[in-house]
Amino acid sequence: MASKRALIIGATGQDGAYMAKHLLREGYEVVGTSRDHRGTSTERLARVGALEGMALVTMVPADFGSVMATLTDVGPDEIYNLSGQSAVGLSFEQPSEAFVSIANTTLNVLEAMRRVCPQSRLFNAGSSECFGNTPGAANERTPFEPLSPYGVAKVASLHLVSAYRRAYNLFASSAITFNHESPLRPSRFFTKKVVSSAVRISRGSAERLKLGSLDAVRDWGWAPDYVVAMHAQLQLDGPCDLVLGTGVGTSLRRIVERAFEVVGLDSREHVDADTQSRPADISVSIADPSRARSVLSWTAETRGEALIDRLVQAELSGAVY
Repeated sequence: MASKRALIIGATGQDGAYMAKHLLREGYEVVGTSRDHRGTSTERLARVGALEGMALVTMVPADFGSVMATLTDVGPDEIYNLSGQSAVGLSFEQPSEAFVSIANTTLNVLEAMRRVCPQSRLFNAGSSECFGNTPGAANERTPFEPLSPYGVAKVASLHLVSAYRRAYNLFASSAITFNHESPLRPSRFFTKKVVSSAVRISRGSAERLKLGSLDAVRDWGWAPDYVVAMHAQLQLDGPCDLVLGTGVGTSLRRIVERAFEVVGLDSREHVDADTQSRPADISVSIADPSRARSVLSWTAETRGEALIDRLVQAELSGAVY
């Protein structure tokens, strides 16, 4: 029996790299895209050991012709749309780029899929930012109230997937993923910034870590767990949308405290925090992943403080898992 062929859009990012690793282990033929596969860093793919086993091609997600050509050439059984601007704070500085890279890309992929390979299965990455604040844990029926350009773009992409699924009977699914972290995160992301600083200070750096408000609560998970759920979602009998998270909320303050505790330090002696935050920042964001647990038999095993322990150990050892 021939192996399945998967196309990962945004293969050089955190989720793309772990997805490539997972699919190669599952026996897939994997093709990944980047906006310029000759000039884009492939460090994450190399670090997880996926680079040599896959093909990497150039595709400009915001260019419909480029997406059409790629889907025609690859003829994928499964498509994983993991591209687009990923930093919420950056979306306030570059709102148009956020919308184009997320919503327009999703539209281009759906329309190209409809025309070229309607038998393919599509996974689309949503975000907990779609919900805004979640005083109670958010599930698939929770209304969307995004508070950032990034969140608005992700809501648009979810609605596009739903519309195309209904109009053209496509196997197109989305997952609304809550925060999932790994050693592959760029330095601008909160957990990476905190963990890297804690480790450097523990090794003698005299720097002080400067952060904004630490009162917000987030649902923090381990990224390699989440790509397993994304893949499993496309193996179901029919398409659906699911919330992926741990169901456990941990404050940013506790994340900072724990990172320093793991390296034997008191964060209060090395961290400066104030009340500054992004415009309309989210205070509480927690998932209710009960449907994913039921439908996929999936649970995010690493969460909260255990996640930070794992990230610190990875920073100390250089491991990526």
